[in-house]
Amino acid sequence: MVNELATAPARTRDGDASVSGPALKRAARVTGLWYLAIGITGILSFLVVRSQIFAEGDAAATLANLVDNEALARLGLVAEMGVVVAQALAAVWFYKLFRSINHVAAWALAIFGIMNAVAIMASSAFLATALTVAGDPSLGIGGDAAGTVQLMYELSANSWGVGAMFFGLWLIPMGYVVVTSGRMPIWLGRILIVGGVGYVLSAFVGYGIADVESWLVESLTYLATIGEFWMIGYLIFVGIRPAAVAR
Repeated sequence: MVNELATAPARTRDGDASVSGPALKRAARVTGLWYLAIGITGILSFLVVRSQIFAEGDAAATLANLVDNEALARLGLVAEMGVVVAQALAAVWFYKLFRSINHVAAWALAIFGIMNAVAIMASSAFLATALTVAGDPSLGIGGDAAGTVQLMYELSANSWGVGAMFFGLWLIPMGYVVVTSGRMPIWLGRILIVGGVGYVLSAFVGYGIADVESWLVESLTYLATIGEFWMIGYLIFVGIRPAAVAR
């Protein structure tokens, strides 16, 4: 009995066996893969497909693009729904990975990540509504199908824009855990924190200043992008240092 107790794995405050060795690397790799899935689905839905469907300032063209390229529009919608799933699961796995290191920061990261998933889910609902109106123009507000479709795409874009607050907020506790734990490169954590603040500011600057230059808003997110790709690569190819060798 004494020997069994001596060889039993340590327990975290949550009562689960501490993750270490191969299990630690597996958890980090799964977290990184879900994070990578966010990037892939996000690029496909928001940057690739949306640019081919949405015509800014031209509602008739947007409606025509939806009608003529319905399969592409549905691919974009499915990809955006994929962002929601990947974001939610990445938040859960980050909590699993970090909870024994910093319980409060792990919870904050998970909550902010889920809130970002909710924002993107709202965007997906607006895109789905646009497809429905394109298929049945009689549903258009005031009989204006083109205007309604354009409005749905604007609401979708604004869901992403306002949701940037939560995407920035989830990077801050992520970086804080990295900086304070020594389980990953300290500069990775610092970049994530500063980048997260920049992401939050991008939402306030983008909506708080009339006719703000788009390059200014976008520049506030560059450092976050660097930190995110670094984090993805580190989680997948390196993992996370065990507590015994953290420095």
